[in-house]
Amino acid sequence: MRIPDVSGEVVVQLPAWNALYQIRDFASHVQQVQAFVGGQPAPIGKLDKQTWRITGVGTITIRYTAYWDEPGPFATQLNSEHAFINPALILLYARERRSEDVDLSLRELPEAWRVAGPFFTTREKIGRARNLGFDAKSYDELTDAPIEAGQFDEFPLTGMKPDVWVVVHGDNWKKSHIEETLRRICAYEIKMMGGAPFERYVFIFHIGKAAAGAGGGMEHANSTAISIPPEDSLPGVSAHEFFHLWNVKRIRPATLEPADYTKEQYTRALWFAEGVTSTYGSYTLVRTGLWSKGQFYQDLGEQITELESRPANRWKSAEESSLDAWLEKYPLYNGPDYSVSYYTKGQILGVLMDLLIRERTNNSASLDDVLRAMNSEFAKKGRAYRDSLDVRLVTEEIAGSSFEEFFRRYVAAAEPLPYAEVLALGGLELRERKSVRAALGFSIERDFGGEVRVMAVSLGSGAAVAGLRVGDNLLRWNDGEVPRRLERWLREQKPGDKLRLRARRDGKEMTLEFPFDAQEEMLWQVEEASGASEKAKRIREGILRGVTQPRPAAATP
Repeated sequence: MRIPDVSGEVVVQLPAWNALYQIRDFASHVQQVQAFVGGQPAPIGKLDKQTWRITGVGTITIRYTAYWDEPGPFATQLNSEHAFINPALILLYARERRSEDVDLSLRELPEAWRVAGPFFTTREKIGRARNLGFDAKSYDELTDAPIEAGQFDEFPLTGMKPDVWVVVHGDNWKKSHIEETLRRICAYEIKMMGGAPFERYVFIFHIGKAAAGAGGGMEHANSTAISIPPEDSLPGVSAHEFFHLWNVKRIRPATLEPADYTKEQYTRALWFAEGVTSTYGSYTLVRTGLWSKGQFYQDLGEQITELESRPANRWKSAEESSLDAWLEKYPLYNGPDYSVSYYTKGQILGVLMDLLIRERTNNSASLDDVLRAMNSEFAKKGRAYRDSLDVRLVTEEIAGSSFEEFFRRYVAAAEPLPYAEVLALGGLELRERKSVRAALGFSIERDFGGEVRVMAVSLGSGAAVAGLRVGDNLLRWNDGEVPRRLERWLREQKPGDKLRLRARRDGKEMTLEFPFDAQEEMLWQVEEASGASEKAKRIREGILRGVTQPRPAAATP
């Protein structure tokens, strides 16, 4: 790192967090930090776990090492196959000069490697020296631009303007499927939001073995990085991450501005920034034909089932869940007695808000209009919104009526959500039924590197009888990888079916086999109501197709 024009001293830091709302202490990967002025060592002192002060005048050069070899969109990895770089994880910044231009160079790239990222096209010539450089307007812009280097496949989505590029590192995928899926998603969301907010966008995918067991997606200002062991999970995560172009990357809560990389940054708005983005992930899939309406209803029922199965839903609000995002790295907090997901609760709240807006305006306005208005009033004007307050005020403006009671009872507080009442407005009903399902008898957690560890084992369960213990590392799951969407996978199993695990304990590997336990549960299903009114049917079609009806013209006197 070279810092010009230093007049006496400069303080540099490495973020303690970035993107994920978790303190991850990236400086724990850093070693041997040295500083130089004019080729001579400069005085350097460490102030805290992530901060150094260097004394000198002129251009200061800092050299250090950092070790990262973790897969996934939230990590950084360098190995013989590729490099995937989240810049905030490895690049220091000058504390008082974060807003200055940054020049980044990648040097000594292997002969066969290329580079991809939102700042450049991978077809640019790298040159004999195997160096590639690009500029960012600030450190913050740099950290929002992941980099993929290696041997990968790339292609543009034909017919898309502005340009959308796809970069794939991995195996067992079909270009035609990815291209058609992404074209539908991008075209619909751009049209719905009234245009693209980018000049060039890049999808970076790690698929199959390249995902190395890691999964999920991370949104960025002009790109996304997505790891998916199976290709069939691509539509859902892609629709969600692409919609983040607007919601959270440009429509931003004031509590997240400006970013403070040194400590937790609390916001009450993640139910909207993430949860309502999930609403539009599911809307996009059904409105583009990637899902049937039955799949849309099934997903909504599963979200309600997940929310209602957690005892914490009786007391933890959507806003409180947003504030507590920083606790998600602790296994105990993620248990059903302690937390609810702002993704899940926010997605359901988004659907309920949409139904209410459509009903109050005779289906002439919708939640789509709220997102477009937020984009116009905040994103395009460079303003941040005041968490739930501005979401409510914009919703009221679109609906022409008050949402104060709705936000007070269901967003700020944890009163039972009015499913039956509101779903009926769209010709839908919620049915519940008891079911006996397969139960694991144990729970797991997955770290950023994809390693899976047993965090609890139920007394008397088949897993306990077979000898599974807390702390065991799971290596294989029925001769494959541990399912990323474990709950969905488990719903396809039956009590008594056998599960075979390969585990490691104290450096030794073992194989355990045992039957699934049986567990009674309540399932919630969303279905079309048989006696729905014509208005309710129009609202239902509006939800499924993303359309509204014009307001009736005023009568001529």
